[in-house]
Amino acid sequence: MNLGYFTMPVHPPGRDYVETLKEDRGAILLADELGFTEAFVGEHVTDIAESVTDSTVFLASLAPVTNNIRLGTGTVNLPNGHPAAIATKIAMLDTILEGRFVFGVSPGGLPSDWEVFGNLDLDRREKFLECMDHVLAIWTGEPPYDLVGKYWSISTARTMIPEIGQGIMVRPYQRPHPPIVVTVVEPSSQSAAEAARRGWGIISANFLLPRWVRTHWETYEAAAGSLPDRSSWRVAKTVLVTDDERTAREYGFGPRSPYRHYYDQLGFKLVRAGRANLFKADPGLPDSAVTTDTLVEQLVIAGTVDQVVEQLLAFREQIGDFGTLLYCGIDWADARIARRSMELMAEQVMPAVNRAIGTPQPGSDPKV
Repeated sequence: MNLGYFTMPVHPPGRDYVETLKEDRGAILLADELGFTEAFVGEHVTDIAESVTDSTVFLASLAPVTNNIRLGTGTVNLPNGHPAAIATKIAMLDTILEGRFVFGVSPGGLPSDWEVFGNLDLDRREKFLECMDHVLAIWTGEPPYDLVGKYWSISTARTMIPEIGQGIMVRPYQRPHPPIVVTVVEPSSQSAAEAARRGWGIISANFLLPRWVRTHWETYEAAAGSLPDRSSWRVAKTVLVTDDERTAREYGFGPRSPYRHYYDQLGFKLVRAGRANLFKADPGLPDSAVTTDTLVEQLVIAGTVDQVVEQLLAFREQIGDFGTLLYCGIDWADARIARRSMELMAEQVMPAVNRAIGTPQPGSDPKV
């Protein structure tokens, strides 16, 4: 099992923006030093708690100062942009990174972003798919493109001067395009099914009960034309590793915990948006049963190395094999504890998890 990194990120709104951006970049620099295989960064435009407004700009700032880690958008919210702008921006980023890039996409999940971009009352999934189709057509087609859709029509036919390069868009470094992954959230998500049909990968979000995470691969597998490789499945999880149990309880669950702040923010937003089902084992429970206390207790894995290894192996038993665990970045309320958690995760937890999983025998089903 590989170890990657995923951050939205979520900070207390009162924190200095310069400092939080430095902190978010520092976490990925540390992940690179520790051997994390990849790092995904989310984006939102209308939320000062989730303050990375353009994941491609953020990742470009990391290109010259990281060495091995693959960087991914987590995600570009396609309905909020124009396909030509997205296609060329991603092509340039993929080239700056010389292929050390994964293109994460989604319809977007923040209602205030939907509103500000005029998507609040539209079929965002339909618009997302049209945008993705146009992006792929730009990358694989020839100018003047002549793409016609419900939301966008794209052409350079009237202004193209091919002998000087005018009217021609750049292509990605990776051909025909970077690997594509979709973040999936809803139980039995149709986004997972669509990704399988198109040959894209999936990332299961970190804020779901294990029973709902399991349905993502079941849905993906059912929709795939052939038996997909479980090692391609990325699963995000909120994890804290500490040297002692007391620190784990206080920093992971206490009243000033950044993990509590994260789920207080996220839980409020999702419940208000009508998505409390994500947090309920029993759909019949009232929304009032979804509290910050229940969320952190159900969704945060925290403890010493041995305790976290045990909890991760139990989580894997519940959802099945997967290829990459994405460690979720949380506000560094205490930088020492945050850095130590990532160090312990990379240097002790993951080696122990992989020893426990073992190596598959020839001819057996793939294990990761």
